[in-house]
Amino acid sequence: MFDVAIDTLVMRPYVFSFFAAFLLACVPHVGWRKTLIFAVVGYLIAFTSEKLSITTGFPYGWYYYIDDTSQRELWVWGVPFFDSLSYVFLTYCSYATALFILSPLAAKGADLITLETHAIRQSWAALVLGAFLQTFLDIIIDPVALQGDRWFLGQIYGYYEDGLHFGVPVSNYAGWLLTSFVLVAAFQRIDRKRDETAPRGVFAMPFRALLGPVLYLSVLIFNWIVTVWIGEYLIALTGLLIFTLPIVMVTVLAVLRINRYRGEELRAHVRDYPWSPLNRP
Repeated sequence: MFDVAIDTLVMRPYVFSFFAAFLLACVPHVGWRKTLIFAVVGYLIAFTSEKLSITTGFPYGWYYYIDDTSQRELWVWGVPFFDSLSYVFLTYCSYATALFILSPLAAKGADLITLETHAIRQSWAALVLGAFLQTFLDIIIDPVALQGDRWFLGQIYGYYEDGLHFGVPVSNYAGWLLTSFVLVAAFQRIDRKRDETAPRGVFAMPFRALLGPVLYLSVLIFNWIVTVWIGEYLIALTGLLIFTLPIVMVTVLAVLRINRYRGEELRAHVRDYPWSPLNRP
């Protein structure tokens, strides 16, 4: 079992690198306790959705895993461990990006801080935007993952029928949207409890507010690089066209929002999160 765990790390270093980046971003944001609880809960939700789909066709539609690596890496009841684990960091970076889009922004010295409040974190807007951001990540990921036999992922799954979007059925994206709603809602539920003092692990990391969006972009760039590497230029171009305008809009609007917050927005932020760097001289 130990050898299988080590081989899982060796075979999927990119997945565990993204997971390490998730820990680096999430712990200073919400603390160790909430981060680890979500890692477990998020994994269980993702695993349940995948296990349900390969046995009932819901929520992603009918697909199957190809059991060629279960002797070399960790599988759990017919599902590769790394696959369900990926949902954890994809959910967090999507939710954190939604918070970055929704929150006022403040610059303090060379740092950039989101004026998050408890209301913004728990809002329906963060839920909806986070779920759609995660689903759109899969629109980039799934077509290239389906070509896994042409790169180091390997051919680990397939669909019983060719789908409309480069072999991926539309039902897959509908399932991702539903699962993403559940995952983001779970994160919000875990984060609902108000903390009187800074949770353990939270600290004023420079540009902490950008870590979630940077992780989101890193996942996109990684998949675009792989797509170009295997020669699927149309898939890569389609993904670039989907995301170019949103990335430009978010960037321009973020620049325009810096230090244009109202006094009540700053007070609400400091009231909800008194350990904020903006509450220090």
